[in-house]
Amino acid sequence: MAKTKSIYRCTDCGHTVAKWVGRCPDCGTWGSMDEAPALPAAVASRPGTSLARAGAAALLPTTPATPLTLVDSRTTHAKPTGIEELDRVLGGGVVPGSVVLLAGEPGVGKSTLLLEVVHRWARRGSDDRALYVTGEESAGQVRLRADRTGSVHERVFLAAESDLATIFGHIEQVKPTLLVVDSVQTMLAADVEGVSGGVTQVRAVTSALTSLAKASGVPVLLIGHVTKDGAVAGPRSLEHLVDVVLHFEGDKHSTLRMVRGVKNRFGAADEVGCFELTEGGIVGVSDPSGLFLHHRTEEVAGTAVTVTMDGKRPLLGELQALVVPTQNPAPRRAVSGLDAARVAMVLAVLERRCRLPLGKCDVYASTVGGMRITDPAADLALALAVASAARERPLPPGTVLLGEVGLAGEVRRVTGVGRRIAEAGRLGFTRAIVPHEPAAAPVGGRTSRSPASAGDPIEVGNVGQALAALGM
Repeated sequence: MAKTKSIYRCTDCGHTVAKWVGRCPDCGTWGSMDEAPALPAAVASRPGTSLARAGAAALLPTTPATPLTLVDSRTTHAKPTGIEELDRVLGGGVVPGSVVLLAGEPGVGKSTLLLEVVHRWARRGSDDRALYVTGEESAGQVRLRADRTGSVHERVFLAAESDLATIFGHIEQVKPTLLVVDSVQTMLAADVEGVSGGVTQVRAVTSALTSLAKASGVPVLLIGHVTKDGAVAGPRSLEHLVDVVLHFEGDKHSTLRMVRGVKNRFGAADEVGCFELTEGGIVGVSDPSGLFLHHRTEEVAGTAVTVTMDGKRPLLGELQALVVPTQNPAPRRAVSGLDAARVAMVLAVLERRCRLPLGKCDVYASTVGGMRITDPAADLALALAVASAARERPLPPGTVLLGEVGLAGEVRRVTGVGRRIAEAGRLGFTRAIVPHEPAAAPVGGRTSRSPASAGDPIEVGNVGQALAALGM
C-alpha cells in the first residue's frame, strides 16, 4: 500500500510547505505549521466520464438535499438571554445550535457576565437548564461569585472539568438547553495530541463542541483568551468555526465595559453593548452617553462635545485640550483616549490653515470618562477644543461639533448625522456645527429628524468657518 504523503499548513494564513518549519515563510507566525494529509491532484474529467474514472468516490447521502423553500426558518429564531445589552449585540438572543465565542482580557468580567446569563436563562421556565463548565476555577470559587452577584439557581448546574469526554458525559446527564464553557483554552481532548491551550487542542475542542451544538440544537457559549495585541488566542480558524465572535473590552480603571460584535451569522456585526461592573455583579447600561460627559456649572476653555457612532449606537463624548507655552525646543504632545497620529494632523491643520501658533506650546488632549474615540467625526471637536484652549475662550454652551477635518482644512461629511444630532438634542444640546451638505442631500435627512433634535444645524465648509460661527 502506498504511503500517504503529508504537507504542513499554516493555521493562520493557510500557506503550505513540504517539510515542517518552525516559522511560517508567508506570514511569519511561529509554531503555526500543522501536519495535514496531502490531497490528491485533481483529475480532469470529460463530459460523460464517471466519478470513479475521474478519481472521486461517490457515497449515498443519509439525508437528501432539501429544497430551500421547504427548510423551516423557525429553527433559527433567537431566544433572549434576559440581558438586553447582550441580546442587542447577538441580534435578539442566542440561536439554537449556535456557538458564540466571547473573548476578552483577564479580569474584564467575562465569567461574571456569562454567570449572569445562565442565571437569567434558568429563570425563563421549568424546561430551561443551564450547564456551566469551568476549567479555570473550582466549584467553590464559582459558587462564591454566584453568591456575590445573586446568580444562584437550582436549574444552573456546575461542573469543574477540563476533560472533553467527561464534559460530554455531564451533558448527557443534565440535558441542558444552554452550555457555557470557561474557557476553551483549558479544555483537553484525550485522543488529540498536544498540550492544553495549544493550537491543535483548541481547534479540536472547538470543532467537537460545534458539532455537538449543531447535532443537538443546544447553544454553546465559549469564553476565549486574548493575546497581548488583543486578538483571540489560538488559530485563526477558531473564529471561522464559531457562529458569533464577541470582544469584551474595558479599562481596569473604569467600571464601564463594552461588548463588541466582530462576527455574527445571525445579525449585524457592528453592534455594541454597554455594561457597568459593580460589586454586586454586572448590569447593562441602556443610556451610556451621560457617562462620558462632565456636568459642570460653568464653562471652561478647552472643552468640546461630539457624537461618535459606536456600531449603530450614537454616544456623546467630551474632548478636553490644554495648551501651555513652553521654552522646550521640542514641545510635548500628550494624548489619552484619542489617536495620537490624528491629533498631530489636526494640530498641523490648525497651525497652517488657521494661523494658530502652536509650535512653542505643549498640547495635551484627552477624553472624559475613559472613553476611547477613533471616529473621524470627532476631528472638528478636537480642533475647536484646542483653539478654545489656546485662546482661553470657552465654546458656547449647548454646542455639539461633528465633522472630519482634512489636510486642506476642509470639514468633510460623516455618516449618520441625523442620528447624532437627535441624540445630542435628547440630552439638551441646542446647537450643532456640521459639515456643509449639497442642497440635494439635506443634512442627516432633516425631514425624518426627531423634533427633539439640537435645532437647525449650522453648516460649515472648513475649520475657519467653524471658528467664525462660534465667535472664535
